[in-house]
Amino acid sequence: MSWRSFGDPPPPSLALIELSSIARGIDTTDRMLKAAEVKLVMARTICSGKYMVMVAGELYEVEASVQAGLDCSRECTIDHFVIPDVHPAVYPAVSATSVTMMRGALGVIESFSVAALVEAIDKVAKAALVEMVGCRLAMALGGKAYLTFTGDVDAVGYAMEAGVEVVARRGLLVNQVVIPDPRPELFHTLT
Repeated sequence: MSWRSFGDPPPPSLALIELSSIARGIDTTDRMLKAAEVKLVMARTICSGKYMVMVAGELYEVEASVQAGLDCSRECTIDHFVIPDVHPAVYPAVSATSVTMMRGALGVIESFSVAALVEAIDKVAKAALVEMVGCRLAMALGGKAYLTFTGDVDAVGYAMEAGVEVVARRGLLVNQVVIPDPRPELFHTLT
């Protein structure tokens, strides 16, 4: 399902559960969808044999859905989050439909966890005036995820601090980079 099918505005709350088991992930997805009126944003296998399910909707519905999911996923839960007031830029970023108009400094955040990175996208978008360039969620990445974003150097720096804090507090930060003046060709490799 595309985030665009949610209508305007997109749902106010977003949640994700990342699991170590595909079978348990499919069961968890079903239970989450049965527990509350949420929209399924994404449910799929990801690299290194993991599974992720992402839902959106009103906060109380999303929280009920996640609780049902966690009750099912138990020991297979790797990570999870609920973002109560998600920034609208998160939906196109996670669905790989971001369109970047500005070209400035480039920020890159790399995480061992899909859940931590998606939560970081929200913090990055809220911290400063930046545009999302792209986001890769664990496909052909050995289970890792990364975000790229652009803006003026100061904005990218502030956004980087906010995003890195989310991932680092969980001990899941692989690396972070701010490139103050990237070559234009570099952006073509990131979309």
